[in-house]
Amino acid sequence: MRNLLLIFCLLYVTATASAQQKTPNPRPLTLDEYTKAKTYTIADLDKDTYVKFDGAYVLDRYESRKPYFITGADNLKKRVDLYKFVAKEGMQEIGLMVFYTSETGKRYQALVPDFTADGKVWEAYFQDIDDINKVEKNFILKLSYVLSKEMSFQQYKVLNGGKDMKEESATYGNDICFPGDEMVTMGNGAKKLLKDIKSGDEVITINPVTHQPSATKVKELTVHAAKNYALTQLVLVSATEKNTANAVNVNLRAKVLKATPNHPMLTKQGSAKMGDIALGQQVLCLNEQTGKYETYTVLQKSEHGGGVQNVYNIVAEQGSTFLMNGVMVMQK
Repeated sequence: MRNLLLIFCLLYVTATASAQQKTPNPRPLTLDEYTKAKTYTIADLDKDTYVKFDGAYVLDRYESRKPYFITGADNLKKRVDLYKFVAKEGMQEIGLMVFYTSETGKRYQALVPDFTADGKVWEAYFQDIDDINKVEKNFILKLSYVLSKEMSFQQYKVLNGGKDMKEESATYGNDICFPGDEMVTMGNGAKKLLKDIKSGDEVITINPVTHQPSATKVKELTVHAAKNYALTQLVLVSATEKNTANAVNVNLRAKVLKATPNHPMLTKQGSAKMGDIALGQQVLCLNEQTGKYETYTVLQKSEHGGGVQNVYNIVAEQGSTFLMNGVMVMQK
């Protein structure tokens, strides 16, 4: 098993440094080129490693990488192939083409722009991957996993969807809470919307040391007034990789958690506010398939204004934790 915590910080530094050394003044991908490139395809992903188009562009298999075969919680295997998109004039890499093949053989493709590309090109890319994600569930998650290993600078730009929290008007206050549509694990193993939790309900609390679960009663559900709260979102994954001669096979499990940036969580490195948790840190989660509590790694982190809404927190009779979306979080 190769831990995901190795990938982000190191690749972010090395990928950007390498790009600067190879191409001091990289040429940006234009919107016209982006649109045209989406018509370029590879006939045989197993054999075609270097294909020319219009006498002006090349798709070159990225670093001679083997394809990724990613199996998610639905047990469906998806294939991901990466190709450099190269402008023949100057032989400059101006993008990364992703070919994504479903278990039925349906192929999708997306072009990740060079980091110097104009904002309109990135907007087109965000729209394209969002459109694919609507058809292919968890496409963006699986794409992000591969990009975080291979092209960290582009992944950095994807994380916040091109948004800058400083430009958003959202409330950073003392309220330590979750949106009401997060799911709480109840004492009997069922799931319930946080906003529907009532005093007397039983929820699961996890011993942070032994990882043993037990049921405890809810004393109260704290409700905070509706505001446009700033929310931190974490995408946590458990990934097991197996290299074969022809492919990299990945079993990928993921969880998504949203909370106000100041909500406390326990990581492998100790207690931290959600807004301070770094990529690569590990958090205790429930693996629903095995029923065991395992460490998942933070793959993505973003912050955004969540819109005007109430936020909530559980106060229980015992324990210091509860399970939110399958992730162990701290009580207020």
